[in-house]
This record gives sequence, structure tokens and C-alpha cells, in this order.
Amino acid sequence: MEELRMALDLLLSEGLSEIIISNPRQKEGTVKVKIRPVLLKEQLMFQVTRFRGKQVFHENLDREQAKEEIEALLTEDFRQLEGENRGKKLLVLVSKKGKMTVKWTGKQTKMQPATAVQALSHNRKKKYLLEEGIPVPFLVDLGVQTIDGRIVHARYDKFRQINRYLEFVEDILPVFSKDECIHIIDFGCGKSYLTFALYYYLHEKKGYQIAITGLDLKEDVIDHCSALAEKYGYEALHFEKGDIAGFTGADHVDMVVTLHACDTATDYALQKAVDWGARVILSVPCCQHEVNKQIRNEALAPVLKYGLIRERMSALLTDAIRADLLEEHGYDTQILEFIDMEHTPKNILIRAVKGRGKKDTGIQRLTEELQVHTTLQKLFEQTES
Repeated sequence: MEELRMALDLLLSEGLSEIIISNPRQKEGTVKVKIRPVLLKEQLMFQVTRFRGKQVFHENLDREQAKEEIEALLTEDFRQLEGENRGKKLLVLVSKKGKMTVKWTGKQTKMQPATAVQALSHNRKKKYLLEEGIPVPFLVDLGVQTIDGRIVHARYDKFRQINRYLEFVEDILPVFSKDECIHIIDFGCGKSYLTFALYYYLHEKKGYQIAITGLDLKEDVIDHCSALAEKYGYEALHFEKGDIAGFTGADHVDMVVTLHACDTATDYALQKAVDWGARVILSVPCCQHEVNKQIRNEALAPVLKYGLIRERMSALLTDAIRADLLEEHGYDTQILEFIDMEHTPKNILIRAVKGRGKKDTGIQRLTEELQVHTTLQKLFEQTES
């Protein structure tokens, strides 16, 4: 135990990267513990994170408390510790009979005090457009935040997704003026996490005049979202039941949003956006099957014979064709990563902003070589004729 204490004296400092305590003695209860340094009110502390089933618990301890906690964990609950401090790594193993092996590897590098403080500052929580710790009514009701503004752990990915989405919106705001009313349609709005976020951010935080319509096929979802909009006093946010292809409720739209609209529903939404001359299009496609059923290419045959590869290539090609067709219809178009792949495979966002002219992208030649013809091409051809 004395050897462990001496090792912890060296490990627990501002140069610590992370400690991971694992290999629990019991299957139930806490399965892993992580410890990292944080700077709280200019004081060095150590954040202890316990993983228990699907729950995560945090606690901040000072240096002596952290040492005592680690000793107790290795004596009673766990058999392994891994830690690193400025390149030097510590491994602690505890046998079934309680024998403790403490081993250092690597060479420790020097860190100047200012650098250490800067590194710890980087450990502070990320600055989001919708901030942690500040309760937002719709996030509370949708189960993303608690009433005191804390993020529900199981919903943290959703919180990050909402903020990532708002970052994309933030980038296109120079297209609009606060002197106009921006008409926005969200096709396939679902539970409307992002619809409410868009209204809150643009109107409540940024002061834009907006009118948003959310459209979805599920009547119970529309009723629920309508009730929430009324509860929050979001007078310019309305929800309607209906499908994308048959929607006729607007003559002019400034911004079209379509998030996870299935298969060709995305294409119908894009076509309507182009017909309206929408200045901004934000689209996150979902479950694309049309190209997958059609694609034929002799050169790619050795690759396309594998179902999973064929599916993913078809999805990527579909989005590339969509983006190129938007370019041909006068939009400056980007394909962006919406959210990290580790959180969702549906992570591509097509962002299109009305540009200055038509571009020849060669999409006709590409689709001929792939021997496919997409719904969006057909829709656009009908529009032009």
C-alpha cells in the first residue's frame, strides 16, 4: 500500500491525463471509475466519474480525498488502475489474494505551470449555443434537461446534436435580415427537438422575425407539439399533419428543413424547396434505397456484390447526386458531418444556400455511368419542362 501511495503522489497533479480504474470484483454496482484533473475557482481538483449500469455519477475531490478514494477502490472494489501523467504511465494490478503490483513505464516530460493551467482550462465544459446549466423549457419537457438545467446523461447526444444543428444555422444567418419575416418549413418534424430549438434560437435569442411550420404524418405527434408550442407562447410556430409530397400549404418559403425524412421523401422536400426558390436548405437524409435498387456498374461490380458496402456506397452516391443537382439549380451546396459517426450513422447534412447562377456539375454523365435515375432528377426535369 505504501508503494501505491508514493505512486499516487506523483500521479495526482496538474499533469495528469486520466486515471481509469476497472476490472470490478463484483458484477453488480460500479463497473468503472475515471478520474481527471479540473480547475475549479483556480483550485486543482479531481473529478471522479463512476459508471453504474446506464447511469453516470460525478464528484469533485481535492488531492488527499482523491488519494483516499483510489486506495479504497483498489482495496475493496477493483483490481486494476491505469493512469498517465505527462507521458509516464502507471499500472496497478491487484491479485485475487490482494497482492498489489505497481509498475511505471515511459519517461515523464516537463510541463510549465502556465501550460498546465491552460491544459486544465481546456477540460472545462464546451461552450454551446444553448448552454449547459441554463434551463430551456422545451429541452426540459422533451427530457433533455432537468428543471435546474443539467443535461440528462442518456440525452447528452441529443443535446450535442441540437447545438451542432444550431451551429449550421448560425453560419447562414447573414442570408437573412432582421427587418423581414423568415418563413421556415420543417418537413417530417417528428418530436420537433430541432424545430423548437430553431424557433427558440432564432426568435428568442437572436431576435429574428420568423414563422415556422412543422409537418409530420403522425397526428398524436402533431397534437403534442402544438400543445407545447402553445404552452411556451411560441405564437409563430405551427404544426400540421400531412406528407411532404402532397403539401400545398405555402406559396413562398425562405428556408426548408428536412431531417431524417425517409428515402425519396427527402427528394420531394428538396424539389419543393427549389420550386419555392428557398434561400436556405438544410437536409439530413435517411434510409436511402432507390439508388441501391438500381445501381449497375461493371467496374464497381467486385465492390457492389457486398450488401453492406453496396448500401453505404448507394447512400453516399445519392447524397452526392442531390448536392450536385442543387448546384445545377443555382445553390452553393456543401455536404457536412452533422454529428460524430459514433453517435449516429445518419450523420450527413446537405446545406444549400441560394447562389448566383447555374453550375454545370456533370451529374448527368455520372448517373449515366452508374446507370441510375433518381426521383429528384425526375422531379427537377418535370419542373424544367
